[in-house]
Amino acid sequence: MSAEVPNAAAINADFEFEALREARNYRAALLREFTPWLCGDVIEVGAGIGQMTAHLRALPGIRRLIAIEPDGGLCQQHRASLPGHELYEGTIAETPTDTEWDAIFSINVLEHIEGDAAELARYAALLRARRGRFCVLVPARPEIYAPIDRDFGHFRRYTRRVLRSRLESAGFEVEQISYFNCVGYLAWWLNFRVLGKRVFEIAKVRFYDRAIFPTVHWLESTIARPPIGQSLIAVARAG
Repeated sequence: MSAEVPNAAAINADFEFEALREARNYRAALLREFTPWLCGDVIEVGAGIGQMTAHLRALPGIRRLIAIEPDGGLCQQHRASLPGHELYEGTIAETPTDTEWDAIFSINVLEHIEGDAAELARYAALLRARRGRFCVLVPARPEIYAPIDRDFGHFRRYTRRVLRSRLESAGFEVEQISYFNCVGYLAWWLNFRVLGKRVFEIAKVRFYDRAIFPTVHWLESTIARPPIGQSLIAVARAG
């Protein structure tokens, strides 16, 4: 059975890429969260136009990095920005199950896949031989699911309990799971749930990333993980 194509339900062709381009402190924070487990042979699922790929390629612990992206247009942009990188146009189902991997990296991908349980089972199968890690970030909290989520092709926003359950059912042992970006939760609720906005305002994304997010993330990663957040991050080991 072939895997589902992420973003098939989206009506916004840019997805979150324009905002992510401006969120440089946010990207750096995500890499710091996951770097201890990103080593050896790594798959990046849903690589898009290569914004995170460029950072992953610089990590010294990674021996081999392959990027997987099902959208042909995004693959074209990816190849233009990162010529020569090992990029596969397709889904995780095209990765041979007899290959062994140390980690799978997934940022804002799982919510685009209706059958997320089957997708997670595929990841677990690819990681099982080496007991590799799945490093994942997904949107959190269904109460802030907004029209922009539908525009981006999001089938859901996760709670910590639901994400843990999905991972464990797929054969993973959850090593870390926590909410991420608590102030972003409030911003998403106000802008997209209450005010019903349907686009990111790039100037506001830039301001938040430069002026607010560094302090928020320092508090969350150094003092205490928040009880709620815009996203969930997790590290799970294949059993």
